[in-house]
Amino acid sequence: MIRVRARVYGIVQGVGYRASVHRRVSRLAVSGYVRNMPDGSVELDITGERAAVEEALAEAKEGSPFSSVESMDIEEIQGDSGYTEFVIER
Repeated sequence: MIRVRARVYGIVQGVGYRASVHRRVSRLAVSGYVRNMPDGSVELDITGERAAVEEALAEAKEGSPFSSVESMDIEEIQGDSGYTEFVIER
């Protein structure tokens, strides 16, 4: 199991990005969250087997039809997120 935290930059707020990522990532065997950040970026915290986490990150890079992901900063972190499913945080 690994845990990553990713920050997504671009046109990712107000364009259905979180809902799209949630829909795509929820079908994978991962847990964590996607949430808007005050600076206009979106943060993801994803825990799961490496292959599932990598697939979730690939889905996050795709975004929604109206989003435009310009860059993504990804870091592997330690500890338990405390989540048992993948959710949208408000």
